[in-house]
Amino acid sequence: MATVKFVEKLFGDQNKKKLKTLESDIAAINALEPVVQQLSDDELRQKTEEFTGRLESGESLDDIKHEAFAVVREAARRTLGQRHYDVQLIGGLTLHEGKIAEMRTGEGKTLSATTAVYLNALSHKGVHIITVNDYLARRDADWMGQIYHFLGLTIGCIQGQNISYQYEADMAAIRRQADEVATSETGAPSTEGNGYEALIAADMQHMLTVTRQEAYACDITFGTNNE
Repeated sequence: MATVKFVEKLFGDQNKKKLKTLESDIAAINALEPVVQQLSDDELRQKTEEFTGRLESGESLDDIKHEAFAVVREAARRTLGQRHYDVQLIGGLTLHEGKIAEMRTGEGKTLSATTAVYLNALSHKGVHIITVNDYLARRDADWMGQIYHFLGLTIGCIQGQNISYQYEADMAAIRRQADEVATSETGAPSTEGNGYEALIAADMQHMLTVTRQEAYACDITFGTNNE
């Protein structure tokens, strides 16, 4: 079994107890998959409010992690057309435990992190995702932000040179901002969409310029190790 071999590489053959725990976690998450697949978009989105309510009532993140992981997997399938493989769920479980998960290029590190990020964001203490440069932070906020936004969370991105963004699915709002920028600079409304083109790049199709404080106040904030 590929998943078992991956876990053995990750934790070593001697750590049988950890292996059994992870196998149990994956089995529980997989068992919930057909259940969450039957939910409508609104019902799936409402799971976030349900989870936060349960946490406020005394349940722990570990109490809801199987359900939360299943919800993120389904949200990723609906928004990105990507489904977490078992090894990617293991990566998320490992991150949630505060451990380092080493994965090779192409094994889906970016998607793997979404489960742990979503789960921990439910506590409303803020989750920071750190990567090596502004481009990757911006790209991942725009890309994985589709999952988090679908589930009702806010996404920010801190960049160098005091530039910050917030995920905004409403493209009309971004166009309005671009037009306002163009109008303030020229004194006349933009008729060619140049303001919009200047604001939106291929790697930030949903990113709206905000203050640094607003980006930090989001449920999930992407940034670099220079922050």
